[in-house]
Amino acid sequence: MIHTQTGSGRRILTFPAVNPCESISVTTLLDSLLQISGEILSFKSKHFSTNKRSVKETLRHIQSLVIFLEDLRVQIRFGSISASRRSVILSLSELHVIFQKLKFLLEDCTREGAKLYMLMNSGQVSAHFRALIRSISTSLDTFPVESVELPGEVNELIYLVMRQTRKSEARPDRDDKLAIDSVRWFFNLFENRINPNSDEILRVLDHIGVRKWRDCVKEVDFLREEISAGKKSKIEIELLSSLMGFICYCRCVILRGIDVDDEVGDEDEEEEDLMMIRGLNIDDLRCPISLEIMSDPVVLETGHTYDRSSITKWFSSGNITCPKTGKNLVTTVLVDNFSVKQVIQSYCKQNGVVLGQKGKKKVAVAESLAAEEAGKLTAEFLARELINGDEEEMVKALVEIRILTKTSSFNRACLVEAGVVDSLMKILRSEDPRVQENAMAGIMNLSKDTAGKTRIAGDDGGGLRLIVEVLNDGGARRESRQYAAAALFYLSSIGDYSRLIGEISGSISGLVRIVKSCDFSDLAKRNALIAIRSLLMNQPENHWRVLAAGSVPVLLDLLRSDEVSDGVTADSMAILAKMAEYPDGMISVLRRGGLKLAVKILGSSEVSPATKQHCVALLLNLCHNGGSDVVGSLAKNPSVMGSLYTASSNGEFGSGKKASALIKMIHEFQERKTGTVEPVLGRERFVHAW
Repeated sequence: MIHTQTGSGRRILTFPAVNPCESISVTTLLDSLLQISGEILSFKSKHFSTNKRSVKETLRHIQSLVIFLEDLRVQIRFGSISASRRSVILSLSELHVIFQKLKFLLEDCTREGAKLYMLMNSGQVSAHFRALIRSISTSLDTFPVESVELPGEVNELIYLVMRQTRKSEARPDRDDKLAIDSVRWFFNLFENRINPNSDEILRVLDHIGVRKWRDCVKEVDFLREEISAGKKSKIEIELLSSLMGFICYCRCVILRGIDVDDEVGDEDEEEEDLMMIRGLNIDDLRCPISLEIMSDPVVLETGHTYDRSSITKWFSSGNITCPKTGKNLVTTVLVDNFSVKQVIQSYCKQNGVVLGQKGKKKVAVAESLAAEEAGKLTAEFLARELINGDEEEMVKALVEIRILTKTSSFNRACLVEAGVVDSLMKILRSEDPRVQENAMAGIMNLSKDTAGKTRIAGDDGGGLRLIVEVLNDGGARRESRQYAAAALFYLSSIGDYSRLIGEISGSISGLVRIVKSCDFSDLAKRNALIAIRSLLMNQPENHWRVLAAGSVPVLLDLLRSDEVSDGVTADSMAILAKMAEYPDGMISVLRRGGLKLAVKILGSSEVSPATKQHCVALLLNLCHNGGSDVVGSLAKNPSVMGSLYTASSNGEFGSGKKASALIKMIHEFQERKTGTVEPVLGRERFVHAW
């Protein structure tokens, strides 16, 4: 059987067909053709959002060709026809490629989430159908019908298909044109801040097969992926943005039959995205050559990552070295760096960023007037529902706010402007766990917005105290408390708010309790850890508060545990490194065996480079503040230097300079011990390092 590509991972309206090899047998070719024919005919029962007449014509021709192919296979098996005739193989091979492309096209016309997009591109879809159907006639022209002994009725069928396909005039359906005109009319109404007639919208949605709330969710997800894919013209981006605004309006205002429990099942994926990018240095996502965020990261044999277009130009210029190391390359083979690509995609998704044609960062705002005004109309509707709606309408509005604010900075700005923050803060104390959880999730997402931070905190910091109250509410859902921790992380990015949060009784201790508790997942623990880290970085005065909350023993216990993720390990190590910048923090870490534990983790092969980076920073801070006692303890450990040299050589993860500084300190200590250099490290205090 011929191996053909599937539709999985294929860009829409692309047709990567596989040509059969020249040595293929007619029997194998026929078997594969009949298999693909069956797959094509299986589309009969599916709903098509566009070009229904062209689809029917295509399926009719395929059904006729199946009769021809089955009879041909029988004749060949019985030896009535030579299976080695070149003209037969050539004709069937061309037909095989056409069938593959038709299958791809039919997949696109029925693809979940792409129904509105395919409707708006019905002209292009018709052109593809027309070209492929006419190609069937061309491929059959080379088939030796006269010299092949097939039944008369089969020969007549072949000639009929050839005549019909040669004259095919696939065109967009009249109903498609009417639906497209309606959509563009809706855009015009949005631009003038007018709500379209709901019955008219429902007619269009019914035409393309978008009849449920969940269908709209899939449409939005697809459009977001298309916008983020890059390499599109301004006109294409404007259309996609307008379609996004329209379908979001439909989901929130028109199709409101939402199943709340079913919808929130993707929160783990959202939290994974958040965890992946928190504490991330955006410069790590930039190509070392172009200094722009990479759109297609690839790895060289040296282990360094570059954007594919930039490194390809480097090689095209005659360079056969690694730009960062200068090392001559044995091979210029490029390997996709899927890990970095996933991080970049998560960063773009969570920060509302799309990659332009040259990989430049561009904030994802509404790219069209229709999308902008549709977003504002949607936000105003949801704001009214929070105030005037009954309990179920309020919950539906809360879930919509939660979804809209996940990935779009524009939607966050619209909702803040519409005044939803005040309504959300007022219902945070709700006894309905659904209301509290979704309200807290909305607050968390809106805290990413600059104006949202101001509205949430309030003039007197009352909003911050309310979030801390949810954080410590033992009766609240665990999800509500972890969203509160995440909200504190975003809010603490502003120095004044970081100070206010630290001053609120129970804020830091509440975060530490989440980290310590066995009732919370690793994702929840990381929410709390990253919030603590942000409080430390943005307000030095919070150092003693974090120390007083008992964070050091809790973090060291986490590091000793075998049941936490590497992400928790990295975050814990980062906080300890920050704590060790201060003498009292250094003493607390050393007294609880932190030095020995850090050395063990640094030498482990099972932790990530990020964890080792923080581990090196911790050791360096312990040496700076602990003096020669700590350095001497490291010098006595034979495994330390090897681990540090490894970290030093791996500068891509930011630990190279610190590792080199630590190596230098140990060397100087050893030289002083032998009396070859003057002492440079003081011994102001005695600490028991191990």
